Amino acid sequence: MLPLSLLNIAQGHPMLVELKNGETFNGHLVNCDNWMNLTLREVIQTSPEGDRFWRLPECYIRGNTIKYLRVPDEIIEMVKDDAVRQRQQAPVSSSRGHGSSRGRGGGGGSGRGKSTKKR
Repeated sequence: MLPLSLLNIAQGHPMLVELKNGETFNGHLVNCDNWMNLTLREVIQTSPEGDRFWRLPECYIRGNTIKYLRVPDEIIEMVKDDAVRQRQQAPVSSSRGHGSSRGRGGGGGSGRGKSTKKR
């Protein structure tokens, strides 16, 4: 299971995000990108000490500040189901890499040993 596939499926669902500095954000995931930057809505931010709280309509969290994410168990089940569905829909290739191409470049050189070219 890849983290980005989990985050893509978790869009619209609640989650908890803890940052490396100890702050936590509880909210609904709106969007994520390839760098794991998140946008949350209806957010409750908690200070690292846990004694102060803020209500935010929306916040943006940079991916490299995230320590961990907590998502509902139902999201993990949805990711597993989606992975099974994608494997079933994937076209099966019969070629398996055999054919006329040589793999490295387009030349027909021998690869090892002495060159057969005359200088």
